[in-house]
Amino acid sequence: MSTKRCYYETLEVERDADETRLKAAFRKLAMKWHPDKNPGDASSEVKFKEINEAYEVLRDADKRAAYDRYGHAAFEQGGMGGQHGFGAGFASSFSDIFEDLFGMAAQRRGTGRERGADLRYNMEITLEEAFLGKTAQIEIPVSVTCESCSGAGAKAGTKPKTCATCGGAGRVRQAQGFFTLERTCPGCHGRGQMIEDPCPSCSGSGRVTRDRTLSVNIPPGVEDGTRIRLAGEGEAGLRGGPPGDLYIFLSLTQHEFFQRDGADLHCRVPISMVTAALGGEFEVPTIDKGKTKVKIPAGTQSARRFRIAAKGMPVLRSRQTGDMYVQVVVETPQNLTKKQQELLAEFEKLSSGATQPEAAGFFTKVKDFFGKAAS
Repeated sequence: MSTKRCYYETLEVERDADETRLKAAFRKLAMKWHPDKNPGDASSEVKFKEINEAYEVLRDADKRAAYDRYGHAAFEQGGMGGQHGFGAGFASSFSDIFEDLFGMAAQRRGTGRERGADLRYNMEITLEEAFLGKTAQIEIPVSVTCESCSGAGAKAGTKPKTCATCGGAGRVRQAQGFFTLERTCPGCHGRGQMIEDPCPSCSGSGRVTRDRTLSVNIPPGVEDGTRIRLAGEGEAGLRGGPPGDLYIFLSLTQHEFFQRDGADLHCRVPISMVTAALGGEFEVPTIDKGKTKVKIPAGTQSARRFRIAAKGMPVLRSRQTGDMYVQVVVETPQNLTKKQQELLAEFEKLSSGATQPEAAGFFTKVKDFFGKAAS
């Protein structure tokens, strides 16, 4: 009979644990019991092997099903066709915690070439510019390939040499207990090359800072926060590496009249009490620098909106156009003369429920409410 500990107990999970919980438990225990974290403790190596063996079985659906049915006997005498511990699946199982343990990430063979950083440029435009679109000229300081060394980083007439420590691989191998680890080469820092005589113009980096003028095309319909990518216009790569990208982030200034909601525009227009009561019309500006008339019917209430079709913003990369909405706000008269006060008082005397139906209806309900409360 097998004396091995239950795999579920080894990983400290329940039998119904899903893949996510299995992986989380494995990572936690592997980091805890790794021999490098427990130098001089022989038992940690044994514990570490048990953890890996348990995870190798339970992470595989077929192996887990066999284990759930037959226990450890499913893998004895060649059962399921394999052994455990540190087989072919070990690298894939454990690679995701290498970086947590040792700060190591997989890299290609070192070449010394590194991609340049991406750059961000914040640009402010007006609503009218967002409506029409524009071509803007910007000037930014960026790192460009050094002309003296053509980005190699070495002084003219010399070349970078292959790193003697890693042989140009950018990584070195080191035995750690029962397996071998790869680390970034400490000599060349993963580049695979060493520069003995650096270029005096760029100090060996292969790039220098210059002011660059670029043309940015802003299409009609852009919104606040729109991002425009200019490929290859970021910083030059280190030692001849590919350049990064430049990202233009747009922000729209506040407009004097309009508030934007997607492709629609909104504006608030104050009107007099007389215009609201008798009706009338007025002109409002449009975003295309034109004008349009808005007709107000008699009895218009405050906050009513009027839609003007196709007078909003263009939809980005589309033939569609939003609408414009005009909201009227009835302005209460202020600083009245004595004559005006007398006229309004006379108007109030002549008013009835028919002229102010909402107010009349409200106060009727109030009267009924208090009548019911008193009875």
